[in-house]
Amino acid sequence: MTMTTTPDATADKLDRGVLKVAGVVVLGAIMAILDVTVVSVALPTFQREFHASYATVAWTMTAYTLALATVIPVTGWAADRFGTKRLYLTSIALFVAGSALCSAAWDIGPLIAFRTLQGLGGGMLMPLGMTIMTRAAGPDRIGRVMAVLGVPMLLGPIGGPILGGWLIETASWHWIFLINVPIGAVAFLASLRILPKDQPRPSESFDFLGMLLLSPGLALFLYGVSSIPGAGTVAAAKVLIPALIGLALVVGFVAHALRKDHPLLDLGLFANRNLAVAVITMTLFSVAFMGSMLLFPSYFLQVRGQSTLNAGLLLAPQGLGAMLTMPVAGRLTDKIGPGKLVLGGIVLIAAGMGAFTQVTADSSYVLLLGSLFVLGMGMGMTMMPIMSAALASLVDHQIARGSTMMNIVQQTAGSIGTAVMSVILTNQVQHSPAATVYSAVTQGLVPVKQVAPSLLAQGRSALAGAFGHTYLIALILIALCIVPALFLPRRRIEKAEQQPEDVAVPVSIH
Repeated sequence: MTMTTTPDATADKLDRGVLKVAGVVVLGAIMAILDVTVVSVALPTFQREFHASYATVAWTMTAYTLALATVIPVTGWAADRFGTKRLYLTSIALFVAGSALCSAAWDIGPLIAFRTLQGLGGGMLMPLGMTIMTRAAGPDRIGRVMAVLGVPMLLGPIGGPILGGWLIETASWHWIFLINVPIGAVAFLASLRILPKDQPRPSESFDFLGMLLLSPGLALFLYGVSSIPGAGTVAAAKVLIPALIGLALVVGFVAHALRKDHPLLDLGLFANRNLAVAVITMTLFSVAFMGSMLLFPSYFLQVRGQSTLNAGLLLAPQGLGAMLTMPVAGRLTDKIGPGKLVLGGIVLIAAGMGAFTQVTADSSYVLLLGSLFVLGMGMGMTMMPIMSAALASLVDHQIARGSTMMNIVQQTAGSIGTAVMSVILTNQVQHSPAATVYSAVTQGLVPVKQVAPSLLAQGRSALAGAFGHTYLIALILIALCIVPALFLPRRRIEKAEQQPEDVAVPVSIH
């Protein structure tokens, strides 16, 4: 008995080789994800340094996002054609080169251009990392490796504002980019040494028409969506025109992909029930949760008057809650499937979000931080088990395409959620004259001495109410995630049988 159970128990754990691969991938993911949130806190600094408007400096974020949307669809094909290791090393090199150039930018225009180069590298890091880890660990341990990869995805939005605020306050804005250079160098050397060798394999022809439809389609759609907060309405021409053109190109890609044998994005993967349900769940979840993530630091900054550094520190309980549940959820996903865990996670997120729907200008920090902790626990039980549900039942040659699809869904839905929540909050503020005045004061547009203390107090309370209403919309969207989550597997996912020609080459760890 002992002889037969021991190997299984050993194989069930993440061995040293897989942990090394996971460490390399997490290092690259942290670098890319932190960069997004670090730059977000530097926008006011860019305004002052380059004497530019907020709409102009916001392009440092938008250009990065659009570059991601352009390159992610190509990642699945490129990984099959050139190998994941080669492509991963190229991605790190592009990201580090873009970071170094950003730190040397002399004006806002060059900075935006260099951010685009960063995005081209950063866009491939997450889908490639998911592919590498999934292949290294195998289907029986995918929940655990997804839990490892989930750490930077959760800590990025929390650690980014802290790191960005500290670097800007103690050094200069250049260091939010320069810090990527040594991290990237370590990640590159570690990847070169540790990641499995690429195995040459026949590749299907590249879908040029699919790329010409999908990549610009996603970029134009996300550009239109990201323009919603600035326009204040969906009906504005600068929102509708690019969004509709982008949507038309995406629809054109779908029609093309359904007819082509080897399209850029394999829509045939939706025949896999687990992946289809996971995509629907991830779409709703990303719209609701990623959008609301934007609101937490904004509340602490605008309503409570905290500094950027303090606002980042106040978000730490969310990361701690996620770190508590994520490893456990990863192990349980491999054993009992993701369904029950995701449902439990959504309930916890809803409970934490519910407290923020009642937020006031003077809500107890104990209540707020406790709610963030509960919300983080729910997050640790939700996002990566959904990813596991999508990828665990795919055969080896489908993994790169599946991870690419999930990253497109997450990026697109997250951008929609961020835009939607921003517009809801902005409209709520605009409906209250007192909140409008107070918001202008917090942004430095109106000197505080010119506003009566009674109006400031009234505006602060009204602004808190606007946040509470926006959190209520997020709560409703979170609750809607329960519907598709009910169809996620509630027992261990069995990997599909591979056809003889699709048998994976064994992964060797160097």
